[in-house]
Amino acid sequence: MAIDSKQPIENPVDHIVDLGLVNYVKHPTNQNYVVYRFADKDRADSFEEGLNKDNIWHEKGIDDSKSRPFYLFGVHKNDYKKTQTLNFEVEGKHKKPFIPFSGLRYGLIIVSLGLITLAIIGYCKSQEKLASYNDIDPSINNNK
Repeated sequence: MAIDSKQPIENPVDHIVDLGLVNYVKHPTNQNYVVYRFADKDRADSFEEGLNKDNIWHEKGIDDSKSRPFYLFGVHKNDYKKTQTLNFEVEGKHKKPFIPFSGLRYGLIIVSLGLITLAIIGYCKSQEKLASYNDIDPSINNNK
């Protein structure tokens, strides 16, 4: 089977954006641009608001080819560091807590601190017990 040299070979790393690990890729046709993709309208609006506030030129579009719409923003790669910082701020602003119930969250912290305290106390007690063994004369290997 011959490989058609006219058809580009797809890079499997390019599909990492579909896994939800990152929300940006290089522009497919113009390598001077980065495309940010948001599935949530609130995040997209916050990102656009930040772009406008920082006076960063961008293009906006919507991709309806999948089951849900994705909001796309194309920015020049010279603004990558600024937009990456803005992207992190937007994600932090809209991120849900890992444990949504505050009582459970603080209860887990208290239980964890209690377990750490018990572990430290157990370690200290075992050191005291080991120190007391040094006072006893081990007569197994002594031929006195």
